[in-house]
Amino acid sequence: MLKTEAVELALKLKVLDKRMMKEIEISALEVGHYVVKIVKQVKQFTLTQPGHIKSDLVIKNMAAKGVISLLIDTSKTKKEHHPRKNKNAPVIMDVYKAKELFTQSKAIQKQVFSDAQSGKPLDLSPVEKITDETINEIFKNPDALACVINIRNTDEYLLEHSVSVSVLMTIFARFLKVEKAIIQELSIGAFLHDVGKIMVPENILNKPGKLTTEEFSIMKTHVNHSIDIIKKTPGISALSLEVAALHHEKLDGNGYPFNVVGDDISTYGRMISICDIFDALTANRCYKKGYNHIKAFNILRKLAENNHLDQRLVNLFIKCMGVYPVGSLVELNSNKIAIVEERNIDDPTNPKVRYFYNSEKNNYVMAEDIDLAKNDDFIVKGVRADDFDLNMNKIIEFLLMQG
Repeated sequence: MLKTEAVELALKLKVLDKRMMKEIEISALEVGHYVVKIVKQVKQFTLTQPGHIKSDLVIKNMAAKGVISLLIDTSKTKKEHHPRKNKNAPVIMDVYKAKELFTQSKAIQKQVFSDAQSGKPLDLSPVEKITDETINEIFKNPDALACVINIRNTDEYLLEHSVSVSVLMTIFARFLKVEKAIIQELSIGAFLHDVGKIMVPENILNKPGKLTTEEFSIMKTHVNHSIDIIKKTPGISALSLEVAALHHEKLDGNGYPFNVVGDDISTYGRMISICDIFDALTANRCYKKGYNHIKAFNILRKLAENNHLDQRLVNLFIKCMGVYPVGSLVELNSNKIAIVEERNIDDPTNPKVRYFYNSEKNNYVMAEDIDLAKNDDFIVKGVRADDFDLNMNKIIEFLLMQG
């Protein structure tokens, strides 16, 4: 081909390529469109990579993130798109609503702390409403919210911890077949259990190193403050108060604030201790990284052996969450990083996972579902996103885009 002909062809292809590119509003985005990049937005949402829109939930998520318009490649639009049926959809597709609930819960929790700090009686109505919505969602799909509590902001630990413990308490109580009306009282108590921490000086509350004896004495008073605040809350139930009051008691009597011993600690008090410790162990904070789930489970077992926690309930909690909890990350023998999407009841060490990242090449890849019970690949260990300089929010966004 002559040089002039090559130049002309290149120019024609460039013009054709431009014609294939089209900027559209988010309201015009449809399943099957191939998104090249975001053009206008009100926030800082970024695409991990260009790709096809595979579900309406992806579009809703982008709209919620403030995306206004996008550049699509019309030549790559899939005319016939067959989304998965809901019953077979991966849990990641249900995370959108769960994230909304979690965000709303944090906003209500923030108001609770603000009212407590200013000495106002707590308004129980929004707490009852959001815990009721959360319970209903968990009864429909506990895995979605279990997945969401892995997405944490290190600078919002106090808010997120209280919400997460409430979610864990609900998931655990449902697993134990507790009556739904009782579960709401437990959920409210868990939601409010740490409200007294607002009275603890910030330099002690967020101290990165070990607390001195004097500082720990001050820290322990948060339970007393919680009890005082919850007692003054109009409409609060005795069970909600009980759950909050017992969350730091130990079976051997060395807990606080009342050194309650053994049988005097109710089943619900024993349950919240497990949920509280598990969340504290797995959450990232501004001064320390959280443990992966397997290590956290081992610590819970050790605490049970030392008569701090109820051994039977610890084993049931681990069974409830799964050896590899839904929403947790695992590294496979093939150097694949995957998110656990579904537990395998008959083979708990081989769950169904969704592979999305290659740890050897340090790059995202096209998501692929793997049933480890039917695959030669296997889990080497549970991992955390920050082990690979990844961000759970980005991972979820990527998986939502993959459909």
